[in-house]
Amino acid sequence: MLYNRVLITGANGLLGQALVHRLSRFPEYDVLATARDDAPRFTGGSCGYAPLDVTRPPDVEAIFEDFTPNVVVNCAALSDTSRCAEDPETAWAVNAEAVRTLAHCCRSIGARLVQVSSDFVFDGRDGPYAEDARPNPVNEYGRTKLAGENAVREAGPSKWAIARTVLVYGTAEAMSRSNVVLWVLNELSQNRPIHVVEDQWRTPTYVEDLAAGIERMLHFEKTGIYHLSGRELITVYDLACRVAEVFNLDASLIHPVASDFFDEAVSRPPRTGFLILKAESEIGFKPRSLREGLRHLAGEIDHPVAS
Repeated sequence: MLYNRVLITGANGLLGQALVHRLSRFPEYDVLATARDDAPRFTGGSCGYAPLDVTRPPDVEAIFEDFTPNVVVNCAALSDTSRCAEDPETAWAVNAEAVRTLAHCCRSIGARLVQVSSDFVFDGRDGPYAEDARPNPVNEYGRTKLAGENAVREAGPSKWAIARTVLVYGTAEAMSRSNVVLWVLNELSQNRPIHVVEDQWRTPTYVEDLAAGIERMLHFEKTGIYHLSGRELITVYDLACRVAEVFNLDASLIHPVASDFFDEAVSRPPRTGFLILKAESEIGFKPRSLREGLRHLAGEIDHPVAS
């Protein structure tokens, strides 16, 4: 059997953990999980683990020399839009410069590089978007992710791929960041009222589906850009209401507001979302419906759902 030696960066994050567990189901993958922590935050999964700061080129080069991967999946990112605006130097180091380092290391040994990117490379005027739509980011996070997309191509012709996604939700062990679904669930479970934007449209993505889509990209050794998200285009407010419905919580606590209700300087694209026909037809990507994803999440966190 030919093994794919897969190096995963950012493996302690939401997607990284889901991808480790997904690849562990298949005997053809030999996985090395890496993240900035000294030890993995997750349990289980058939993989090795090594600490790695992707912003330190000598450390990245050493990992490549020791493990010699066939393919690298870069899940490492600074995805907090506010922090990217406040600390652009760090945002560019993690989201762009580190990708260039990984691409050069991949090129030096003939490995492929799969970069995880975001709907925030678009301005949100014409969503939902297909893969060939023209990027035009409106904030620092989006600009750094677009720069990362450009950098990944330096891995070499036919040696790069980009997996763009939208508003990922799910759960993982010892999470350093929450996500919108867990936030809504936590607040409503404690009977706290929340304000949620009703003028931002997305195609929410269950992390388990995203991990499955990326594995399909690895399996078929795909090159180019693939949009991996849920199918349903809804507002963030409607998403919160769907969470309340599925988890049998009080939707009257959810108050719809416009984006300018919040006093923050970061612009966000109003209407993104993805068209996923390419991924469905070329790699057999089959995301759950939003309701199915939420019900599956409920099982993962042992939370009762509405009948």
